[in-house]
Amino acid sequence: MNQATLEFIRQHAAEDVRQLAFLGKKNPEVDLAYALDQIAGRQKARVKIPSWAAIDGITYPPHLSMEQCSSEQTARYKSQVAGKGDRIVDLTAGFGVDMAFMAEGYKEAIHIEQMPQLCAISSANYEVLGLNHIKVVNGNGVDYLHTLDRADLIFIDPARRDEHGARTYGIADCTPNVLEIIDEMLEKAPRVMIKLSPMLDWQKAASDIGRVSQVHIVSAANECKELLLVVERDSKPLQIFCVNDDQVFSYNNSDEIGNFTPQTSEPQYLYEPNASVMKAGCFQLLSARFGMSQPNKNSHLFLSDKPVADFPGRGFAIERISTMNKKELKTALAGITQANIATRNFPLSVAELRKRLKLKDGGDTYIFATTSAQKDHLLLVCRKIS
Repeated sequence: MNQATLEFIRQHAAEDVRQLAFLGKKNPEVDLAYALDQIAGRQKARVKIPSWAAIDGITYPPHLSMEQCSSEQTARYKSQVAGKGDRIVDLTAGFGVDMAFMAEGYKEAIHIEQMPQLCAISSANYEVLGLNHIKVVNGNGVDYLHTLDRADLIFIDPARRDEHGARTYGIADCTPNVLEIIDEMLEKAPRVMIKLSPMLDWQKAASDIGRVSQVHIVSAANECKELLLVVERDSKPLQIFCVNDDQVFSYNNSDEIGNFTPQTSEPQYLYEPNASVMKAGCFQLLSARFGMSQPNKNSHLFLSDKPVADFPGRGFAIERISTMNKKELKTALAGITQANIATRNFPLSVAELRKRLKLKDGGDTYIFATTSAQKDHLLLVCRKIS
């Protein structure tokens, strides 16, 4: 990188790269493509990898690699799951965000990546970060696996795009196909961590792969980001971890699920599970563990007569409950001109219900529309609680 390019990056660090792209002719000595990658990359990193964005000297890859790399939040969580040991191997390391955080717990780390450009960037970044124990290898992860003698943990994040760039979700459709190499990975390491699409059915994925001891459903800001499956050489009972930011709800797959409990008394509080719990589908277990009921077994909303501590999701105080009777609705919605509306097991969509109720979006009021066990269509008018 020449001095003109470096100066261009510094001068335009906070500007819109779409507009900067038109400045190429005015700055012929600037490597514009590289400069735009660095400006856009650091802007993205301020949100996605904030500790890296605060460091001068970090090099960022082209747009697609920045989009596909893990966030700092999810990478730090993976480092907790990875634990500590002598050697960790990442067979599909990419830009290296996951490896950078997981490697902190290991004496030796091996980063395998097919793209030479990403290898060069990662090598430079590891040096800036002081992670000198990470060895970067430019090559095919499966080929490297064949030559590997041993590791304490193998990590793999198979590519979820086919040769035409289209997204794939099934395990067998990803590259490499984990199902074809899982036995060899377990021969080389007692533990394997697999990162998969959050779109996958985690139960089927665990069944297809086999010997899965842990499933981590990882969300950030209530958006499901990834599935992490830990596979172990020695069979262990399956544990499920529902993670949303700093909140973790865990259970064993063998835990007593419990039966559906309909609400009989007048509830005072409503709780909505976070995205990871919704993905896990452990609704009856949630009712049993927190002593809560549900309006209907398909509502996935939880009701209580008293506040519930540590519920994995959002809590609301119920102010009014109404059927869709016009007279009841008029009383329940008196003084309300806008509301945040959600429908669960309800015949109308959010847009249709909003039009019916003549309410604008937003505000401090939350309305949950659902169906009771007695098939009544209900609106629960609430206020959010901390």
